Amino acid sequence: MTTCVFVQIRCKPGSTYRVAEEIALKEIHSELYSTSGEWDLLVKLYVPDGADIGHYINEQLLDVAGMERSLTTLTFKAF
Repeated sequence: MTTCVFVQIRCKPGSTYRVAEEIALKEIHSELYSTSGEWDLLVKLYVPDGADIGHYINEQLLDVAGMERSLTTLTFKAF
């Protein structure tokens, strides 16, 4: 079973739309939102079975230029 993960991303000023476009082109996300507040983007993605979650996120998502910081939330059960 895949693991559902939410990643919040803070972008460098003026780079949010470019970062979002690059993430969208990777086609690894289920949903991608721009958000208000401390974080600029919210990405929902499913990590493949057997993949190391940390490596997967770092190698597949967080390599996009223009990101300053991220916060990853792992999920356990959907109700």
